[in-house]
Amino acid sequence: MSNKRGDLAVPPPKPGEYKIRFGARDVGVGWQALCAEAPTNTADAWFTMRTGPAPAVQTSRHHQLKYDLATAFFNGKDRDQWQIEVTSGGRVWYVVEEERKTVWLLHAAAKHPKRTE
Repeated sequence: MSNKRGDLAVPPPKPGEYKIRFGARDVGVGWQALCAEAPTNTADAWFTMRTGPAPAVQTSRHHQLKYDLATAFFNGKDRDQWQIEVTSGGRVWYVVEEERKTVWLLHAAAKHPKRTE
């Protein structure tokens, strides 16, 4: 699997679900690392992004990022940037493109992102 920018994170969505796409190639590499390290938690995160990527009730493990990471400029717009804590260190960051019903993965890694320290 190439996992380059724009590739669909398979399988395709069911009716009413969001598509999940990689925002950059390195995100695909990080996603595979998360899948290898924590397959169950990664599958749960994938399902969450598919069905409710921007929850009205945020939790400590699934929330909008804060401060300068709260939004990301993607596909011509500033968009809310979300985080799912997959493991104690592993994170997924993404934006939601509602008009295309697509979740764009912008960061995925099995280790805690340095930008939040």
